[in-house]
Amino acid sequence: MRSLSSVEDLAALRQRLAGRGERAIPTIVIPAGTCGRANGALDLVRAAKRELLARELVGRIGLRVTGCHGFCEMEPSVLVAPHGTFYPKVASEEMGRIIGAAAQDRVVTDLLFADGEGERIERQDDIPFFARQTRRLLGRNQEVDPTRIEDYLASGGYAALAAALAAGPEPVVAEVKASGLRGRGGAGFPTGAKWEMLARQPGRRGKFLVCNADEGDPGAYMDRSALEGNPHAILEGMLVGAVGTGANEGVIYVRDEYPLAIRHVSMAIRQARALGLLGERILGTDLSFDIEVVRGAGAFVCGEETALIRSIEGKVGEPRQRPPFPVQRGIDGKPTLINNVETWANIPLILEKGAAEFAAVGTQGNSGTKIFSLVGKVKRTGLVEVPMGATLGEIIHDIGGGPVGAAAVKAVQTGGPSGGCIPAARFDLPVDYDALTAAGSIMGSGGMIVMDAHTCMVDVARYFMGFLKQESCGKCFTCRKGTQRMHEILDDITRGEGSPEHLQLLEELALAVKDTTMCGLGQTAANPVLSTLRYFREEYLEHIRHGRCPAAVCKALVTYSINEACTGCGACRRACPGEAIRGASKERHVIDSARCTKCGMCVTVCQFGAVAVA
Repeated sequence: MRSLSSVEDLAALRQRLAGRGERAIPTIVIPAGTCGRANGALDLVRAAKRELLARELVGRIGLRVTGCHGFCEMEPSVLVAPHGTFYPKVASEEMGRIIGAAAQDRVVTDLLFADGEGERIERQDDIPFFARQTRRLLGRNQEVDPTRIEDYLASGGYAALAAALAAGPEPVVAEVKASGLRGRGGAGFPTGAKWEMLARQPGRRGKFLVCNADEGDPGAYMDRSALEGNPHAILEGMLVGAVGTGANEGVIYVRDEYPLAIRHVSMAIRQARALGLLGERILGTDLSFDIEVVRGAGAFVCGEETALIRSIEGKVGEPRQRPPFPVQRGIDGKPTLINNVETWANIPLILEKGAAEFAAVGTQGNSGTKIFSLVGKVKRTGLVEVPMGATLGEIIHDIGGGPVGAAAVKAVQTGGPSGGCIPAARFDLPVDYDALTAAGSIMGSGGMIVMDAHTCMVDVARYFMGFLKQESCGKCFTCRKGTQRMHEILDDITRGEGSPEHLQLLEELALAVKDTTMCGLGQTAANPVLSTLRYFREEYLEHIRHGRCPAAVCKALVTYSINEACTGCGACRRACPGEAIRGASKERHVIDSARCTKCGMCVTVCQFGAVAVA
């Protein structure tokens, strides 16, 4: 395709691509994001190509390789468009049956998704995991091959840019403000207000727009999937931002651990440049804007915007005092605006749908949808997109399917390592910025870890405090030493060496760190401690007063024994690495507590429930 010289050229190209009729034929859609590839999606792609060639179906059956669709637990999967037939966990040898059925407008019934009662569900949109979502962003992943700008254009891509160029800067900013979009990176600052501040900055030295893709929360991968699956949506959002704010330079800051995301977004940038959608005098207008990719080294603190700016500049990634704020003085001293991946991806939707329609989803002050990575002790894991204001219970039980085993769901942690743990009794809580903050947690970038009765909340607090201790840049004394000391106290409690005075000290330290540190990492680092003390204090007291871990997780407080259900099969004896189990064949075995390493292998291998943990 030649470079476009006008908005009219763009409209004509979009119309031509949309009219090719490719989407009218049955199409095998294979999600091949990182999760899909890890489970064999590329084997499915190769098998599909072989089958299409062997059956001479090229041109009659399409093939589209996309990014993640969200139901990561069911990868590798196949979606047959446009009907929407969904096949989970597909083996490559089954591709022939699927393609043969698609060619005859049939389905392979035994490969369809089965619900908990064994009923087969054909259409993706009817599966509970998908049916209860509002997939404004994730739903577009299945429509495009992220390596083909033609797919994005054919599905309506870059129409928002054309609309922004026609409207001009002030109306664009006004539309974003009216939408009520809040930054999806964690703090929830109104996006339109931030854009307005940058637009008011003098532009003599240039302005920067930054996409923060430094996603560091354990278990969270929303930004990675958006960059992998629909990179042009992020580019278009930044181009609209350039129209509204007068910025002329863009940076996508992405961690180096995301090689597929880097590859796809770099390819998208090259394609957009070649088509004249990035660079000087875009589409023959006065807009000049280009984007480069900067790779981060994976420091959690670089999710904080001033630390991120220093990293982009090639300096040590550590926060600085504000003011001046980045919007006043950022990269190389120039005004800089930072939004995260999901925020930028929402911008084209606002221009396409209009602010009123965008704001109609969600709640007052929390408009639009939010993507969460739902992981942990829940039946259906993956990426879920729901309206702001949906309750925790709706996400965990209706979409996630509830607990994965017999143990009941105990709590959920939102907001990553700096988030809080909310008990099951409060699952009627609406998921929005203000409600989560009031409950002692945060929205964060969208991590959601579900925990069941086998989870020790003291151990959870200890784990996340250890993570934050390691990731603290150390610039603030209270953060550097406070997180270290809190981790030490929590470690003492999990080893049965805590005292009631430790709880008071732990709370005082947490509040001191929260109130006296400079950046968002330190200010939220106390959340795992404060929230677990608030909702699970009895569990702390059980560790301290009775030397007992109710969840049987803390090794120092756990004792293993073999009860009368033992058949003397010897499986536990053979599996024990410490040779702590003795007993004759077909006789009840015993555990030598002095030699027991408390590894839990005996519990894992016993088929009779004969190993008791107390």
